[in-house]
Amino acid sequence: MIRAMLSGHYREDRRYPAAMVNITNHCNLSCKHCFIYRDGNPNEAPESIRAEMSDADMLETLEGLRDRHGIKTMLWMGGEPLLKKKLLAKGVRLFARNTITTNGTAPLPDFGASVHYVVSMDGPEDLNDDLRGEGTFQRVLRNLSNVAPDFGSTVQVQCVVTRRNQERLEELVDTLRASPVGWMTFSFYVPMKDDETGNAWETNVERASAVREVLRLKQAYGGFVRNGRRSLELMLPPDCERVTARCPTQEWLLPLWLEDDHFTTPFCCYGNDVDCNRCGAWVVFEFAARRERGAPVVPDRANQA
Repeated sequence: MIRAMLSGHYREDRRYPAAMVNITNHCNLSCKHCFIYRDGNPNEAPESIRAEMSDADMLETLEGLRDRHGIKTMLWMGGEPLLKKKLLAKGVRLFARNTITTNGTAPLPDFGASVHYVVSMDGPEDLNDDLRGEGTFQRVLRNLSNVAPDFGSTVQVQCVVTRRNQERLEELVDTLRASPVGWMTFSFYVPMKDDETGNAWETNVERASAVREVLRLKQAYGGFVRNGRRSLELMLPPDCERVTARCPTQEWLLPLWLEDDHFTTPFCCYGNDVDCNRCGAWVVFEFAARRERGAPVVPDRANQA
């Protein structure tokens, strides 16, 4: 039985090479900029994590969606997905390629070569901890340092660029280059329609200086900063508006958000109340760059970032 309600842009008869799934609405952090917990998104968490959809029902649903839509790559999210390690251990076997997005405050299980970890860190220690909670920066660094040399899964960091941290991105790069992390990418804050958090730029023209800074870091640090050059260039005006007007993720990525005993599809993978015109999501512009050059939407794992 498939426990999912597809609506809006998403259809039961469409093929999706990739999907993202929120497997729990519980999280051990309360990050100030998290898009999952914005008002109007399906994000209610019962008092006990055991009261959410059962592992068996979730796995049955995901297997059915895989077969119906041709899903090859799954992005596992939450909440904090590592709160459900037993589910993940079984779930990653369902898909050829898996990415687990985690806050990194728990040790990373070695799920093998089909799994890629994306660990969230959003600036040098003081800025990161202001967003994510005191002590999280050092806690994540310790867990990254404990990754064994023969760890079967690949590990990277992703940083969300905001108005608050755009001047200090290089500090994070320098710190991570001394860690076992293989590489990092930058995504840009996706604002709400009437965003008053102080994280968003008023216009894409204003954001352009932050995009150019990441382009500079890519030039300076080579393959360690794994954003594609063309995907960054597409974030600059006027190209960025052209990309978001024909968002590639609505064609290629199925978002599955947990709501009570089933999955639902929000307006887009970043939720219901998003300002598409100012979108800075890594996945949107990376997919757009691949579409432009006629490359596969889902890359070979060796080239995945």
